[in-house]
Amino acid sequence: MDYYHDDRYESRYERRPRIVSTVLLAVISAILGGLIAVALVPSVYPRTTVEGGNNVILNQGGSPPIIYKGEEGESPIVRIASTVGPAVVGVSNFQYMGSIFGGGGLTEVGSGSGFIIDAKNGYIVTNNHVIEGAQEIMISLADGRDIPGILVGADPRTDLAVIKIEDTTNLTEVQLGDSNSIKVGEPVVAIGNPGGREFARTVTAGIISGTGRFLMLQGEASFSLIQTDASINPGNSGGPLVNYSGQVIGINSAKQVQTGFEGMGFAIPISDALPVIKQLIEKGYASHPALQVSIDDRYTPEYASYRGWPAGCYVARVIPNGAAAKAGIKAGDIVTAINGVKITNSYELTHQLFKYKPGDTVEVTYFRAGETYTVKVTLGEIRSDQ
Repeated sequence: MDYYHDDRYESRYERRPRIVSTVLLAVISAILGGLIAVALVPSVYPRTTVEGGNNVILNQGGSPPIIYKGEEGESPIVRIASTVGPAVVGVSNFQYMGSIFGGGGLTEVGSGSGFIIDAKNGYIVTNNHVIEGAQEIMISLADGRDIPGILVGADPRTDLAVIKIEDTTNLTEVQLGDSNSIKVGEPVVAIGNPGGREFARTVTAGIISGTGRFLMLQGEASFSLIQTDASINPGNSGGPLVNYSGQVIGINSAKQVQTGFEGMGFAIPISDALPVIKQLIEKGYASHPALQVSIDDRYTPEYASYRGWPAGCYVARVIPNGAAAKAGIKAGDIVTAINGVKITNSYELTHQLFKYKPGDTVEVTYFRAGETYTVKVTLGEIRSDQ
């Protein structure tokens, strides 16, 4: 089982795509992957990246593809599987790896899921951690075709990525719903590829267990997440969470893996993700608000208590002429709140800042030399391609 780490603690949350390693290949025959000859790779998996600059109109709202009234008869899950399932794809991450026998080749190091949001132009949404570090991307379609994917844009800060495929023949796209209107207890369906191609378009059902959840994971910390008990496993990352009207309301991204916990999966709300997705398609990058400082995550609440200082974010560096510098914040200050909301680490800082836009003004509270100050800061901009 995979875990996420920083330099302070072992994370309880897993968001890995399915991982393929030499050991796994030896003992788990169901997992896809393996070495591909270097000589064959360029022609089979051509590496290309497209620039942004396209205007995008996504299929959001309107008449839902499925009308569910709660009546007896065929389960709506059956209709969801047949309606949304064809738009769900497998996303394989290939990287050049060395070999113990000498030389090297292109290896599938992991795989996840994605879904088509624009059939005409071949745009696919997935998680950034599914394609992170990929030198080649392969998309597996519901009709059995394998098509090279072109990375349009990726954003680690929100764990989102957009891929494009050139062959758009007979593609099916999803309809996007409104995640702002969801309710706890509402039934949902997760569709994805746990374990890779062998279990492609696996359908699991459950409910919305909670909203507004916060995880201390890069990317996921940027959002107030949807919690669901629909089964989510490695390989489901990037797949859709669908309501009973057949509309995508979330992007499955993480699960609780702490011993003793079951049925706790998390999805990025689609309404919150949509502005980033549009930026990635239209510009090739995403723009976010920033204090324009560097935070030292070794400053923990335990260390703060030992020093008699407040918990918060220790400013290790201030970018000259940046947003924080213009407001008088200096290296060594400890940021403790944004607009009155307390923060204790960099994940919480990101979570609060990403509620705003570059150019917005917020109140930043910080601690310096035994005193607490509050200043107004006009937020700067940070880009996903920087």
